[in-house]
Amino acid sequence: MLFRKQILCAFLLFCFFGQAQKDQNEFWKNVRYGGGIGLNFGNGFFGATIAPSAIYQFDEQFALGVGLNATFNNQKDVYKTTVLGGSLIGLYNVIPEIQLSGEFEQLNVSRRYDININATDDNYWSPALFLGAGYRSGNIIVGVRYNVLHDSDKSIYIDPWVPFIRFFF
Repeated sequence: MLFRKQILCAFLLFCFFGQAQKDQNEFWKNVRYGGGIGLNFGNGFFGATIAPSAIYQFDEQFALGVGLNATFNNQKDVYKTTVLGGSLIGLYNVIPEIQLSGEFEQLNVSRRYDININATDDNYWSPALFLGAGYRSGNIIVGVRYNVLHDSDKSIYIDPWVPFIRFFF
């Protein structure tokens, strides 16, 4: 009797872990990775951004995910800015070529001034809520998004309208 219970328990555990492994493999088949990179050069200005992201594709139309953002800006002899943060991303494909997006982003901005311009160094959080639309061709989406929480004094974006190129593999 004890031997039967052990075999039954072993069989149930085998089935459970086999199903869990199958579910885990199915989960990772629906995860897509991507993000964006950026480089800016100008008259004594340098800026670089790396923004990886991962989404879970629930079906052909809907995906949800997270992203990270790391940005460094340097205006020679004026200031240096480091921006670090993350975001939650929701994507909806109306049709395969048209993608709508919503993204909540929370960034920590740390700015240090190199010259005395009657400004104190800054360290603050900057939230953004982007609503966007883009054209999708394969793994690449090109579009524009609008920051409904734009604050011209604290936002790292000059304008609430931000064009984007997004990719996922």
